[in-house]
Parts: sequence; C-alpha cells; structure tokens
Amino acid sequence: MRQFRRSDRLCEQILRDVSTIVPQEWGTSVATFINFTRARMSVDLKYVTIYWSILGDETKRAEAASFLENQNKRIRHLLASKLKLRMLPELIFKFDPSIEESIRLEQLFNEIRSTSRK
Repeated sequence: MRQFRRSDRLCEQILRDVSTIVPQEWGTSVATFINFTRARMSVDLKYVTIYWSILGDETKRAEAASFLENQNKRIRHLLASKLKLRMLPELIFKFDPSIEESIRLEQLFNEIRSTSRK
C-alpha cells in the first residue's frame, strides 16, 4: 500500500478548494472559464504551483492570467479560511497548455483518419 505524503494530500485539497472558490467568488467574469488542472508543492511546503487552462484565444488567456495575478492574495485569503493551516503556502499560477495540445492532436488524428479512408 502506497503511503501518500502530506504534500500530495495538501496539493489535492488546495486544487479542489481553488477550483470551487474561484467560480463562486467571481462567477460572472473570466473566472468561470478557468480550469485548474493540477497542483505541485515545493519540498519545503512554502510554495504551491497551480496549473490552469482556459479554452479560447490569446486574449482570453492573457485576461485569465492577469485575473489570477490580481486576485492571488484574495484567493489565498479565502483558501486560508477553508484549510486551517498554520502556514499556507504561497500560490503560484502557471498556464498549462496540455488541454490545447490534446485538442490539436485530436484534430490531427481526425485529419489523418479522414484522408486514409479516401
């Protein structure tokens, strides 16, 4: 049986909480379209990197990035009230291109399938 580290459990909880906090607090803005994909904690538990994605063009991505940067302290404050930790790690938001890449690959596979059937 695999023993989970505290940082793994904490990352999962932070990801779940951020995924619910952001759309609830800012339901009418770009926040409702942001998908939080994963979280990685530093070894010393001082920083957590939260990866996010959004479907759309570059302007949507830039708008989401500036939103997360501007609301970082507010998100951290709301997260602290839920987690009840002595020291909450600093939040770092990074764009995750994996969803866009998987869509692009799926389109390429569909093109290959359609040309091979002809």
